[in-house]
Amino acid sequence: MQRFGQRNSVRLRQTRDFNRVYRNGDRLYGKGFTLIYLGGEQKDSCFTGSRLGISVPKKVGNAVQRNRIKRIIREAFRLHREVFPQGSDIVFAVRPGFPLTGLQAVRDAVASMTGAEGAE
Repeated sequence: MQRFGQRNSVRLRQTRDFNRVYRNGDRLYGKGFTLIYLGGEQKDSCFTGSRLGISVPKKVGNAVQRNRIKRIIREAFRLHREVFPQGSDIVFAVRPGFPLTGLQAVRDAVASMTGAEGAE
């Protein structure tokens, strides 16, 4: 059976990686979320591609809702990597009031923030 998921190397997993991005990263604000990214020479990784970390606080909803949000964001990153900042460590920080209507909504929201609307 073929797996369509992502390798763990494309995910931020350790607290020190999240903290580094929070401290030194640039921020883009969207409706109900913030995209924090740290790229280029500031990135402390031998991996050259983008890595994604997701932060969803308990105020957003119950565990089922938070996990659904994380799954959809990971899938949007996997399918539409071109709309996210390239070669960066990215933290997708969700805030209460995040309007989750689906995968395409996440892609469009990130594309409008990063200026990659024409990318398909």
